[in-house]
Amino acid sequence: MDTAYQTLVLNRLWQAVNVVGVERAFSLLTLEHAQVIYAEDGSFRLFDVEEWFTFSSENALGEGSRVIHTVNQAVRVPSVLLLRRYDRMLLREMKFNRQNLFERDGYRCQYCSGSFPAKELNMDHVVPRDRGGKTTWENVVTSCIRCNSRKGNREPKEAGMRLLRDPIRPRQRPFVSCLYGRQVEETWRHFIQAK
Repeated sequence: MDTAYQTLVLNRLWQAVNVVGVERAFSLLTLEHAQVIYAEDGSFRLFDVEEWFTFSSENALGEGSRVIHTVNQAVRVPSVLLLRRYDRMLLREMKFNRQNLFERDGYRCQYCSGSFPAKELNMDHVVPRDRGGKTTWENVVTSCIRCNSRKGNREPKEAGMRLLRDPIRPRQRPFVSCLYGRQVEETWRHFIQAK
């Protein structure tokens, strides 16, 4: 079974809530927790597990198709599943890392307000670590290399600098925002485009 295939999972309101591997996708399908959404000629068709296996066997599978092989037949790996009962929107806490920090601050230095590419930005501890400052959302900001050097191992006030805004922990965000900007399956685009 090729675990490189992934399936987008939608709640019953057709909102993206997860991405799962092949085994989980078929588990949801065979337990009748989900249906396959299949895009065809600009419209969508829904399939339960039996219909999906029949559809897979009756429709030729082209080269490079997303397929697994059972003892009896080749079965298409669903690209998108629709959950039958779940209607909540999955929220994810933003992990603290360099990329998410830059996103929170809009790739803008929090001292000079300049906008820079990621390679020209640093993570700056407002209260330096050797003075007890922690590496948390509330104590780290995005800074350009020049401002980071100017501030050095001091607090902004000591360096004669001001923050554009106080650093805060970002709110939880919908799962789908984790997919923006990533390479995704073409069949997912309709369901994950920003509104």
